Amino acid sequence: MTQTLRQTNTSFYGLGIAPRILDILDRMKFTVPTPIQHKVIPIAIEDKDVIGVAQTGTGKTLAFAVPIIQRLSQRKGRALILVPTRELAIQVNEAFQNIAPSFGIKTAVIIGGVSMHLQLNALRKNPRILVATPGRLVDHMERRTVLLADVNVLVLDEADRMLDMGFLPQIEKIIKFVPRNRQTMLFSATIPGEIVRMAAAHMKLPIHVEIAPSGTTAENIMQEVFIIKKTSKRQLLIKLLDRYHGPVLIFSRTKIGAKKIARDLQRMNHRAAEIHSNRSLAQRKEALNGFKSGKYKILVATDIAARGIDVTGIELVINYDLPDDTENYVHRIGRTGRAGHEGRAISFATPEQGKDIRSIEKLIKTALPIVEHPELPKEKFIEESRYHQSPKPHQGGRRRPSRFHGHGQRKHNRHKY
Repeated sequence: MTQTLRQTNTSFYGLGIAPRILDILDRMKFTVPTPIQHKVIPIAIEDKDVIGVAQTGTGKTLAFAVPIIQRLSQRKGRALILVPTRELAIQVNEAFQNIAPSFGIKTAVIIGGVSMHLQLNALRKNPRILVATPGRLVDHMERRTVLLADVNVLVLDEADRMLDMGFLPQIEKIIKFVPRNRQTMLFSATIPGEIVRMAAAHMKLPIHVEIAPSGTTAENIMQEVFIIKKTSKRQLLIKLLDRYHGPVLIFSRTKIGAKKIARDLQRMNHRAAEIHSNRSLAQRKEALNGFKSGKYKILVATDIAARGIDVTGIELVINYDLPDDTENYVHRIGRTGRAGHEGRAISFATPEQGKDIRSIEKLIKTALPIVEHPELPKEKFIEESRYHQSPKPHQGGRRRPSRFHGHGQRKHNRHKY
């Protein structure tokens, strides 16, 4: 039976992974690689440059962590992983910590919001894997407390998000100090033009691995939209929370909005926490860890949590506000329906936001069902927001009944805004 497993594509055997790492993966109960892992790991183990495109929640971190640890266990050098947010840096480091210590490989996290003194202590231990946000890493480089001359693996994780956050100047500065003779891996859920240009400038004949078309959302996520006036959002939110009893992630467009939503829910005795850039790193870690452990049922976030937050079992994602950047819709709802589980995403759209909904539909190539709540006034998108061309109907997903089936009514003429 073991021999059969090793000859199929349904296990980590046959991907070129060293036996010691395979044993660790077995102990961690990682038995079946995700598609991105199955395709990227053999390429990366051969030291080739890779551009990996896959929707969120598909296991991209392990796809580069395994080849990096295998490489560093066999030869000199260091690896640098650049990520957009502090939370993602901590998460990536945790993934490395599951394997690296077995090979005597130390890691360090270089992020803002943490004492420079603590980071200097970590750097003095000669870590061979650095996980960093660009801004804080540049601070260390300017102080000459971090030298990158021996980095032979560079990973840009969630690269498009780093560009969205304005990190391009810091990334370019960092790359100048990393040796040209290196392996470069770039991962993201979307690949806009800026990423293509960056890859052309800094990568050597990268192999492009695309598990799903850029912007594709998981088929096991049921997506719905409520058209509702801004003044009715709070009322609808309360009604939804009464019907869903698992972990709920709510996205607000602004930090002030996230704080207000969290405070309102707390006053109604909901176990809610908030996470956004106005919160200290300690507060953000407490909120996220509390959400993971079940201390908080609800986490209210801005787009800082749209990617890289690996929390399994989120039952529902609510877009209380639609994102400013259409592509962030994909990353937001990707927090549910992870690791093959079913998920649900509900968006609130005001009557004036028909154009925004159509932009999302164009990106994900799926028509979003419009749902009405039986206890709230019916609304529709205003004429000015209508489009004339409908998206292609969703080909692969299953239509599941609304949680309001039997009470609410799903629009059938949903393309006639």
